[in-house]
Amino acid sequence: MLKLILSCLAMLLVCFQVPLPAADWQVGVARSDITPAKKIWLAGYASRKKPAEGTTHPLWAKALVFKDGQGNRAAIVTTDLIGLTRELSDNVGTRVARETGMTREQILLNSSHTHCSPVVRGCAPLAYDFSPAQQKDVDDYAKVLEDKLVKVIISASKSLKPAQLSYGEDRATFAINRRGRINPDGPVDHTVPVLKISDPAGELQAVLFGYACHNTTLAYFEFCGDYAGFAQIELEKKYPGVTALFMLGCGGDANPDPRGTRELAEQHGRSLASAVTRALAAPLKPLHGPLKVQFERTDLLFVKPPSREELLAQQGQGDIYSQRLTNHLLKQLEQQGSIPDSYPFSVQVIEFGKDLTLIGLGGETVIDYAIRLHEEFADRKIWVAGYCNEVFAYVPSERVLKEGGYEGGGAMKYFGIHGPFQPGLEDRIIRLIHSLLKR
Repeated sequence: MLKLILSCLAMLLVCFQVPLPAADWQVGVARSDITPAKKIWLAGYASRKKPAEGTTHPLWAKALVFKDGQGNRAAIVTTDLIGLTRELSDNVGTRVARETGMTREQILLNSSHTHCSPVVRGCAPLAYDFSPAQQKDVDDYAKVLEDKLVKVIISASKSLKPAQLSYGEDRATFAINRRGRINPDGPVDHTVPVLKISDPAGELQAVLFGYACHNTTLAYFEFCGDYAGFAQIELEKKYPGVTALFMLGCGGDANPDPRGTRELAEQHGRSLASAVTRALAAPLKPLHGPLKVQFERTDLLFVKPPSREELLAQQGQGDIYSQRLTNHLLKQLEQQGSIPDSYPFSVQVIEFGKDLTLIGLGGETVIDYAIRLHEEFADRKIWVAGYCNEVFAYVPSERVLKEGGYEGGGAMKYFGIHGPFQPGLEDRIIRLIHSLLKR
């Protein structure tokens, strides 16, 4: 009997000395209300003549921090905002790195592009002409926003818990190509990608979902997340205690249809939430590690900038936004000695092992990019998001650039860019993505 007891004790000691296998995933979740304290100017529509008058529902920044069994980490942050700037995103990344050890490259920030959100300093700056007091409100909000984005990522990184990840897709059909106002025959992607985050027992904790459509059902004077905000609210009502996060896809040339009223925004939100619910109810693909994150920028060339003489000759011509652009470019020449001839476009890739590849593209990216990437990476399950890390201009495909129009170059004046881009930008972006995924 004594030998048996000693033998059992020895086995227990051996068991305690053998390290347990690390869980595939840990995930932290956090959220922060980013609704402005003041009723400041709303973003998105240059025609607005007054600031916000109220709040339909809060605007949110929500964060997921992922950690695999090897200690690799990545953060995905979603925001109910028109867009972020490179300066703001990089500042957030630098500050988070000091607190958490995550690098800037490991942090993806996406904007839902709701046009019922506050002006973000530096995003489409020439669309607005503020009084000093209005500009101060915008500047003050930018500081508060940066602090809240930093804190929400740090909070998520401190709340890591064992988790299971799985992926599925469904469809929503309210997006329509908007080239030429409404273009029912134009390209569009109705896919709704869904990333499910569950605890080890399988209980839903958070859900990240997307759609490739401008978040522009509404143009009224209240803070509101538009259809994406209503979809998140619908899901969080259906699944109490769960955090729902929306990530905008390559929706630069798609609009919700029909649009124009709060009721329609709520309708589209319910439609999108229903697609997510169907995806969650279907068999999903488990995601395994390792987690791999890459981030790189490539210069996209603009057409030759105008000379000082050409700009002086253009002064006072065109609409008010063209005049602002002329004066802005003259100021650049005076202060910097030249007008920028390119923009450093960002590509970010998050690989969840071999099971899912998330590709995050900067700017207002048109749907052709998602369509082409799905064709060229048909052997992978990919999720392509636009509006990542910054909204600096529309990013047309070669087709849209050739056709011209608003997304092809007409909107550049609102962003302070003489534009349009030179041909070749699509292949340059696609080559960089291929390069990142071969490393």
